[in-house]
Amino acid sequence: MRGSAARRVRPTPTATSAPTTTTTTRTTTRTATRTAVAVLTAGAVLASGGCFGGSDDASHPGGPRGGKRPAAKPSVLWNTKPGSIASLGDSITRGFDACSVLSDCPEVSWSTGTEVNSLARRLLPASSRSGARSWNYAKTGAVMSDLSGQIQSAVGHKPELVTVLIGANDACRDSVDDMTPTAAFQAAFGAALKTLRRELPKTQVYVASVPDLKRLWSEGRKNVLGRQIWKLGICPSMLKDADATDPAAVERRRRVENRVDEYNTALKSVCAQDALCRYDGAVHNYQFSEDELSRWDWFHPSKEGQQQLADMAYRRITAP
Repeated sequence: MRGSAARRVRPTPTATSAPTTTTTTRTTTRTATRTAVAVLTAGAVLASGGCFGGSDDASHPGGPRGGKRPAAKPSVLWNTKPGSIASLGDSITRGFDACSVLSDCPEVSWSTGTEVNSLARRLLPASSRSGARSWNYAKTGAVMSDLSGQIQSAVGHKPELVTVLIGANDACRDSVDDMTPTAAFQAAFGAALKTLRRELPKTQVYVASVPDLKRLWSEGRKNVLGRQIWKLGICPSMLKDADATDPAAVERRRRVENRVDEYNTALKSVCAQDALCRYDGAVHNYQFSEDELSRWDWFHPSKEGQQQLADMAYRRITAP
């Protein structure tokens, strides 16, 4: 551009004027060509960097139109103080045999009970502890395949936290051959969690591990009355012939123990795929004492045992 700007004096009409005009034209043409190439090259670079099409590129904080850089997508955060709770599961969460023989006692449930320092009593405001913001849909005798139905019952309340303790009945069958296959157990849990997530995408889930049934047998068999109660049909795959130590009995209990371990691995695996699910292995690892077992069946948690379950769950749910 400097070549054309320098010649502001009109050239005289001589024989040398033509070459001067030609030189000026060529200089201008070459300059224009270089400018066009530069513009096109710059355009290609910008386009490849995502600066066309209205997007805000990280290397251009203001964006092509001077807009702000889009905010980073927030990570999913666990709320340590949920405002409502629905409890799902089996007889343990119903407080079975904790208050009287062969009866549910949800008042002492570790999750939503009102007569123990349950999760509901610790997490919910005093005005909500009577049941206005907590619901117990667990059912005595429930197995994993029943969990989806319990979730359907709970979703109408839109609980902020759902607690799940289920699986013991899948192992406590008439015989070890009747135990729920691990693959079916895992598939049923996965389907139940998908049902919950479809209906309540923001609800948190606390999943307690299946208790150590062999440990319960080892502790409860110390009580003579307990061994007699077990003959009525409580968890026969593990508890029948409680004093038997022959190879067949030992093998039977080992198979039940292994299946429970497999169930817990499945619970942990499925839960790990959901950002709002927390698995708790502490329940399986806890060694219930005789005082923490029901004085009517020496297998289900007593009121004291329910309190221990509540303590473990509270620690896991409120952990940062």
